Amino acid sequence: MVTIDQIDKTRVPQHVAIIMDGNGRWAMKQQHERIFGHQNAFTAVRQAVEAAVQLGVKYLTLYTFSTENWNRPQAEVDGLMELLIKAVKEETKTLMDNNVKLETIGDMSRIPERSRTMLEKCIEETSGNTATTLVLALSYSSRWEIAEALKQICREGLAAETIDEDTLRRYLNTKDYPDPDLLIRTGGELRVSNFLLWQMAYTEFYFTDLLWPDFRHEDFYAAVLDYQNRQRRFGKTEAQVEAQQ
Repeated sequence: MVTIDQIDKTRVPQHVAIIMDGNGRWAMKQQHERIFGHQNAFTAVRQAVEAAVQLGVKYLTLYTFSTENWNRPQAEVDGLMELLIKAVKEETKTLMDNNVKLETIGDMSRIPERSRTMLEKCIEETSGNTATTLVLALSYSSRWEIAEALKQICREGLAAETIDEDTLRRYLNTKDYPDPDLLIRTGGELRVSNFLLWQMAYTEFYFTDLLWPDFRHEDFYAAVLDYQNRQRRFGKTEAQVEAQQ
């Protein structure tokens, strides 16, 4: 088991993104409906947030609800929206106690008004916190995000020859955040599922078979320790990287 003492706090990733996969399978193993897995995911979220704060991670982005998730059975979608309200109500104090700011990315216009109002209230209450920014990706997908950015660029009439990578970056939902240094995906799947595709060009990936409701502090530490044992090259040769160190 990895402990916090094994982590070099001078080389902690600035931004960690997590695909929280495995809630449904976890519930089925317990012989319950899928919603039971979502209900038991909150402990894992709390542990991940606490671990991020302890290590000094500045940004933690959680893939909470994708645009594709709207295609799930209506009962499951409704249940998830109710759980979102419950989680925000119950966890606001935890966010305040840990000096965590809450923000969101995604198509918030599709989120039910009751859920959206609760989120906006928590965002306002935590806006002055400075330790870690917790970003919930809600009604989000990367292809949607890029398409929306291009639409806005067209609406503003930018000339084609003036558009470069930095231009597009300024129109993304994540324009105020650095790109993720580390992506953690639980549940054993080896894909990124339409999540932060533009932003993860040079992100380090960490996959684990652990189902999300079982995720704990030490699992976050293990991912960060694995990250610290890698050499990030950003397209450079090993010799070029070593020359810069």
